[in-house]
Amino acid sequence: MTSSARSLCLVALLLAACTPNTPHLSAQEPNADTACALDGMMLRDFPGPKAQIQYAEGAPDFFCDVMELFALVLESEQKRNVAGLYVQDMSQAEWAHPSGHWIDAHAAFYVVDSRKTGSMGPTFGSFGSEAAAKAFAAKEGGRVLRFEQISRDMVSMGSGAAHDNAMSH
Repeated sequence: MTSSARSLCLVALLLAACTPNTPHLSAQEPNADTACALDGMMLRDFPGPKAQIQYAEGAPDFFCDVMELFALVLESEQKRNVAGLYVQDMSQAEWAHPSGHWIDAHAAFYVVDSRKTGSMGPTFGSFGSEAAAKAFAAKEGGRVLRFEQISRDMVSMGSGAAHDNAMSH
């Protein structure tokens, strides 16, 4: 190996060593005693899609309702290093007792204002495809939105998570 080839290899190794490792954390399945990070409700005791935040450091936060995830994420005070946001694909999971089928929350399609309820009353249905979200909206009412189209005022509608005075946010 020539000295210039060795130099290039050394530079490549140094650059690789200096590149920050951004962890890619995948969704975890909650167990039977996993409680909601906001209100302490047991996730498995309630219908509707669940959500979770994976942090770059530390344990994930789980939510018994997708609306709770948005309530937290849309607050400007969020300071922890988020490695991933996940919701359940309700075209694959059973509404009454959802488990598994976690998808990236930013890639999901959401049905807002449907007749279906979650643990806190009105909720957002989360889906892995636009077609599944549209089919759900045709059957249960509501409209299909993307992650970035959901605003803080949508989270505080009805009797959802943001209106539960017993909860401390």
